[in-house]
Amino acid sequence: AKGGITLAIANELGIPVKLIGVGEGLEDLRPFDPTDFATALLDET
Repeated sequence: AKGGITLAIANELGIPVKLIGVGEGLEDLRPFDPTDFATALLDET
């Protein structure tokens, strides 16, 4: 799954997204960048 639910949950609860996971460990957390997230979400490759 691409993770689009993240934005719906953030919107519903009014909680800003600060970090996004790109793997399974704590070292895989990255600062959330809305532009990068939207680009990756819509990328068809």
